[in-house]
Amino acid sequence: MDYLLLIGGLAILIAGGEILVRGAVGIALKFNLSPLVIGMTIVSFGTSAPELLVSLKAALEGHPEIAIGNVVGSNIANIALVLGITTLILPIPVQKNTLKIDWPIMMAVSVLFYLFILNGVLNTWEGAIFVLLLLIFVIYQLKSSKSNETDDDDEALEEVKSNYSNIYLHLLFILLGVVGLAFGADWLLEGAVNIASNLGVSEHIISVTIVAFGTSVPELATSIIAAFKKQMDISVGNLIGSNIFNLLGVLGITAIIKEIPISNQVITNDVFWMLGTSFLLLPLMLNYNISRWKGAVLALSYLAYVFFLLNGI
Repeated sequence: MDYLLLIGGLAILIAGGEILVRGAVGIALKFNLSPLVIGMTIVSFGTSAPELLVSLKAALEGHPEIAIGNVVGSNIANIALVLGITTLILPIPVQKNTLKIDWPIMMAVSVLFYLFILNGVLNTWEGAIFVLLLLIFVIYQLKSSKSNETDDDDEALEEVKSNYSNIYLHLLFILLGVVGLAFGADWLLEGAVNIASNLGVSEHIISVTIVAFGTSVPELATSIIAAFKKQMDISVGNLIGSNIFNLLGVLGITAIIKEIPISNQVITNDVFWMLGTSFLLLPLMLNYNISRWKGAVLALSYLAYVFFLLNGI
């Protein structure tokens, strides 16, 4: 039953996030927001909604290990597993801004996160700083990308708007998405906690592996499908952006609502794996292309992390 709760909760979380994004995009188009603004705000938030709901609910119900492990584990999985598997299928080009702007920001945010948790807690004012930094990051990205908008974007906007004409349907999507996220997070959390208890495994291990992998499934599925379709616009920057949003948005909002105690395992082990996999990206991106052998290195680094974690090394 616990495994059904875990799998069912995960499925509802993913579906809820997808429906929420569809509804929100439809409403945004009604107000003539550009595809750029929609992508940078609504879609980014929607893809991180499962992580946010799981971490927030875990923190409120007294499971800080899951609240923090979900985000740290997802960030490790996004870079090492999702990007690794995707590039094994199809080498991915790296944009100049990804290497020179997005990656340094991700590293800076990751280091700041480490400094914040050294005292064993991510408190309210630190969460507020994270949310403020997220707002600055989004505004900067929007302004820096404005110059990239073309007439083709306007034509695409009009074409998409024709498919999003019923505002009541969009409102229904938003309602269903929110309800789905709430129920999905509840079931996933209950299943994860019970499985950890029954197997005698710590909530920390469950959170940084099963829960974190589960909340990274949308990114993994999207990337793999795009790779098989040979869509070369798969962006390393999108995964880096997801990691930035997870730290600043998910943990920031959660910490504002309820301070998050941080275990010694996270401070002395997991955060260094997160920093390590993130730093590993730098030499792999230097020629503006992540080839298959580089993808293998990333995927192997994730397997190494899980191996050492399960063996207590």
